Amino acid sequence: MDLLTLALLLLVLLCMLLGAGLWISMSLATVGWVAMTFVHPTPGLFLASAFWESTGSWTLAALPMFVWMGEILFRTKLSEELFNGLAPWVRRIPGGLLHVNILACGIFGSVSGSSAATCATVSKIALPELKRRGYDETTAIGSLATSGTLGILIPPSIIMVVYAVAAEVSIIRVFIAGCLPGLIVMLLFSGYIIVWALLNPDKQPRPEPRMPFAAKLRQSAQLIPCTILIVVVIGTMFAGWATATEAAAFGVLGSLLMALGRRVGWAVLALGALLWVSGLIVLHQALAFAFFAVLGIAAGERILTWQNFLDSLKGATRLSCMIMFILAGAAFLTKAMALTGIPAALAEGVAALHLGPYGLIAILTVVYVLLGTALDGVSMIVLTTSIVIPLVQQAGFDLVWFGIFIVLLVEIAEITPPVGFNLFVMQTMTGREQTEVAMASLPFFLMLVLTVVLCTIFPVTLVTGLPEWLLAQ
Repeated sequence: MDLLTLALLLLVLLCMLLGAGLWISMSLATVGWVAMTFVHPTPGLFLASAFWESTGSWTLAALPMFVWMGEILFRTKLSEELFNGLAPWVRRIPGGLLHVNILACGIFGSVSGSSAATCATVSKIALPELKRRGYDETTAIGSLATSGTLGILIPPSIIMVVYAVAAEVSIIRVFIAGCLPGLIVMLLFSGYIIVWALLNPDKQPRPEPRMPFAAKLRQSAQLIPCTILIVVVIGTMFAGWATATEAAAFGVLGSLLMALGRRVGWAVLALGALLWVSGLIVLHQALAFAFFAVLGIAAGERILTWQNFLDSLKGATRLSCMIMFILAGAAFLTKAMALTGIPAALAEGVAALHLGPYGLIAILTVVYVLLGTALDGVSMIVLTTSIVIPLVQQAGFDLVWFGIFIVLLVEIAEITPPVGFNLFVMQTMTGREQTEVAMASLPFFLMLVLTVVLCTIFPVTLVTGLPEWLLAQ
């Protein structure tokens, strides 16, 4: 049997298994097993080694901790504090509090790493408040559905960790590379809201009274705990003081202290001071105690209950196991495909078409958008990595840039019917039909498409230049 026929048969088998409702991880492993039987008599040995190698990675240890950090914060009042703390600064800008949706999602996304969690958590606070003040509900829904996708673009991001592990590139480089595109998306979203507000003054509530500068500062003090957590998690990685796994551990500890409140914060501060005075820890360790203590003190009253704590553990365990199981199935399929020689043959076939780099990117864009109508982001990445990475490398693209390119396409997929996760979230929270939510998201969808175009035209300036510069310092 020639490789093209085998590849088509495997693709048909995968579609049949997925269409029958079999778990994605099991579908991938089954297709890998069938492919392996054509080239090796004992595929079980490869299955065992692939499962162990894919889930026994120290790098992958960052994934469950980032997931747990997001689960803890999802159960706190962080979204309410973000909304209240950001609102005073955007009241006089055309579009008013609609900009808070974007800013709050960007900040919450940087500490949760999850698109659905970001969308649901911020929407829970923002939608009733915006509706009460008379803002256009359609624009509010569209901005929240699309801004929620910032949770997977602004680091730390679960999707970025999955891609970095699958493509064998540096997690920290991918994290840093996502910063400028994330900022561009936020600016484009806010820019659209400003233009829309100027063109539709009748859909705007009356301007709110001016607030004294001192009052703005007092209200924005609620942002202090979140700001400190972002500095600790992202700053330690970017400065080279901690790996992604260590930073994730700091994030879990910080989010727990934020949820436990000021009493635990004071206790941590006292413990750190006692250990330092006793000579059991050195100064920089004492400062670490102080950092985490400030998180708890600034957060105020205790929020985390035993039930919330157990719920966060259960949620993090379920999601982490699901992702790792998918990665394991994909790792086995990748090994099987490599042994059959299908990826190399496809790479040669695509090269023979003489599409050029941008032609390849155009085809991949269409493929990923189509996949996004039926699959979630993690599945999209692990399903395609073994085939796509050789093609991208042969075309001369940087794998870090390609990671951001895929993440942007996954963002688009999150708001693409019929399986756009954020569309489901907003549909549940608003009671509207999915088509209504999708139409409300359309202008912001186009802003994401524009970001993909900009990052493709200026890859070094917008994506790969920042990690190269920072890590060279």
